[in-house]
Parts: sequence; structure tokens; C-alpha cells
Amino acid sequence: MMDILKLFFDYVGIFFVLYLIGYSTFLFLAVTVGSVTLYSFKRQNMLKNELLDDYYVPVSIVVPAYNEEVTIKATILSLLSLHYKIYEIIVVDDGSSDNTSTAVIKAFDMKQITRPIRKQIFCQNEEFVYETLKYKVPLTLIRKKNGGKADALNMGINAAKYPYFICMDADSVLQNDSLEKIVRPVLEYDNIVAVGGVVRPCNGAEIKNGEVINYKLPANILACMQVLEYDRSFLAARILFDKFNGSIIISGAFGLFKKDVVIAAGGYDSTTMGEDMELVVKLHVYCRENKIDYRIKYATDAICWSQVPETLNDLRKQRRRWHIGLFQSMARHHKMFLNPKYGLVGSISYIYFLLYELLSPYIEIFGVVTIVLAFFLNLINVPFMILFFVIYAVYSSVLSLTAFFARVHTIDLKLSFTDVIKATALCFIEISFLRFVLAWVRATALAGYKKNKSHWGRIERKQIDIK
Repeated sequence: MMDILKLFFDYVGIFFVLYLIGYSTFLFLAVTVGSVTLYSFKRQNMLKNELLDDYYVPVSIVVPAYNEEVTIKATILSLLSLHYKIYEIIVVDDGSSDNTSTAVIKAFDMKQITRPIRKQIFCQNEEFVYETLKYKVPLTLIRKKNGGKADALNMGINAAKYPYFICMDADSVLQNDSLEKIVRPVLEYDNIVAVGGVVRPCNGAEIKNGEVINYKLPANILACMQVLEYDRSFLAARILFDKFNGSIIISGAFGLFKKDVVIAAGGYDSTTMGEDMELVVKLHVYCRENKIDYRIKYATDAICWSQVPETLNDLRKQRRRWHIGLFQSMARHHKMFLNPKYGLVGSISYIYFLLYELLSPYIEIFGVVTIVLAFFLNLINVPFMILFFVIYAVYSSVLSLTAFFARVHTIDLKLSFTDVIKATALCFIEISFLRFVLAWVRATALAGYKKNKSHWGRIERKQIDIK
């Protein structure tokens, strides 16, 4: 019996070594490609080797909101300060139970209007529409019956009058040049259907007129670790996937889409909790099945500053929602798996998200349980196990720090010596502790998820520090 168990644990050990080597190799490649790309863009900017013509793509900015009374004014003010000429702002109140609509109406002196909205995509009916033309661009508020975030986004798309729209969260702030940078791929290529922007945590940052005037890492330790996590995620996988048109995630906090293609593909899916990822995967499927030449790009210098959870309970709710959305999107479009029809999206992107995102929490928890059992049965080399874990944690920490400092340097942010020490210390904790906590959250996310399929997943908001 012991021989069988020893053989089992040996095979499990080999699997985990190969699994971690595979992930580490991907992370190294992704961070290297990401860092080189960022420094290349920075060098181009320094040499003025970039598109500077005074051309503008008309854009509708859709801001879905549910109980965002605290942050919605700051978000709209940041949008009004953008360095851009032709755009409109559409705020969609998805049946909030607080004073979100009232706050917007009073803050911007809006007047009620009668405006028919052509519903090219299904969404819940509007209750009233307010508008103001007193600012540099039109500002519209639509209050509708509650139907979920995807339904609110569909309402915004129906009301949008421009050929491209941007979706963003009501607790986020766009950097003042982010709009002109996220539309740049549209000017460079004639087949763009979507462009993803960069999301960075704004906790601890002081923002004035859409520009960060004072940047420091958050005082909250949990938020600080998420800064490192975000930079690793956005620098690594997204830049690498962008090289072969393989991006299948555009953050709901900041993304640009071509309106007619999104409408043709069916818009946002109100039955999923990950409407942002589901839409991008759906666009890949729609364009490839209809033989449409297309590109989905990633704008590395278009930055959106967004709040991240500062309590473990809020973070748990957010990551649970993300994992359910990932599962729904991948299950719904499982036909992409290793299907030559979908090119590298099906053979690389889908495989990566399947192995290292969707299944990773189950694999990691199984690995921990196996190690504990092997330890009690005296079937494990403890010194080797500890050495392997330390090497992996240090290796991952170095790559995470590389991604973090590359991002900070290439967007000209300054860090204090205290923040450098804090980032270095917390990076190891994020890799060795927070990762496993979130693995458990994600592993248990699918339990009973169908009960609240359209729930927004409310987390606590704070007033954004914007001048």
C-alpha cells in the first residue's frame, strides 16, 4: 500500500513541478516582452516618434452606475477634464436604491428631456432621461429599471450616437490623455473592433484634472498588494497576447469598442457575471465565424485609475464574481478549445486561461492537500519541498517587482524610498500568502452562483481624492 501511495505522490510531484515550471516560463516570457514593449513606447515618446496629428474619433463614454452616489460626481468631473474634443458622456443609473441620479442632476444642473431611445440591443426600459449642454461635451443621465450591469451597458450603447463607445466603471477616473491614447489604434488600423486600456489602483493617489499629482502606495496593506498584482497582470499576459491578437479580456473599467460590431454580435450578455470578458470572447467568435478581418488591441499607455477593495470581504466578493464570469465565458465558448478555426486564440489564449486561471485554484489547493498528506505519511522530502517553494516565491516576486517598477518608471511616476521597501516586502507576501487565500475564494466561487447571476457584487466605495 505504501509503495502505491509513494508512486502516486511521485507522479503528483512531477505534475506540480511541470505545472509551476510552465507558469514560471510563461510569466518570465510575458514580463520580458511587456517590459521591452513599455520601454520601447517610452523611447518613442521621448523621440517624438508617435502619432500627433490633430485627428479625433468621435466616442461615447458609457458609465453604468448602481448605488454610486459617493463616487459618481468625481468620475464625471474627471471625464469632463479629458484632453479630447469630440465625445459624449452617458451615465446609466441601473435602478439605484440610493441617490445616484439625484446627485448627478444636482451637481451638473441637468434638465429632464423627452428622448426616444432606439433599442437595437434588448435592455430594460428607461424611467427618465436628463441632459445638460452647459459643459464642453453633452452629458446625459438615463435612469432605468434594474437589470444588472450588462443591461445598463446595453442601454448606454443604444443611446450612444457615436461609432465607438467606451465602457468604464463609476468608481474610476480616466487619466486626462487616456482617451486620445485608447483611440490611437483606431487611427493606425482600419479593422479595430476593441481596444483595452490599463487599469491601475487609485488608492493612495491624488488626482487633479485627470493627472496624478501625488502618487504613493496605499497605506492599506491589502490594497498595496493588489497594486503589485495589477501591474503583473496588465504588464504580463495582456501585452504578450496583444502580439498575436489573442486578448480575450478587456477590463470592464476601461475599454473601447466599435458600436456596430458589438450590436451585430448581440451586445453584453445579461445572464453572465463576467460581461466584460464574455463580450470580448464573443467578438472573437463572431468575427472569425463571419470571416471578418479584425483586431483587438491593448493600449499600454491609456490609463484608468480605479478603486480596489481594502477589506478581505470586499476582495472576496470581487474575485468570486470574476471567477464565475471566467467560468461562464469559457464554458459558453468551449468550442474555441484547440479549434484551428479560432487560430492562436483557441490554441494559446484559451489554454492559458483554462489551465492557469480557471483551473489553477483547484490545482493549487489539491497540491497543498497532497503535500500535507505526504508530510504526515513521511513520503515527502521536506528540505527539498521548502527549497522549491522558496525558489518559486523569490522568482515570482522578482518578476512581479520587475513588472511593477517597469510600469511606474515608464509612466513617469516617482516612488519614495519607503514605498520601494514596502513594495519589495509585500511582494513576497502577496505571492506566498494572498495568492493562496484567493485560490480558496476562487475554488469555492461556483457554489450556488446561479442565485445572483445579475447581482452587481457591491463593495464599499470611498470618495476618490480628485481636485
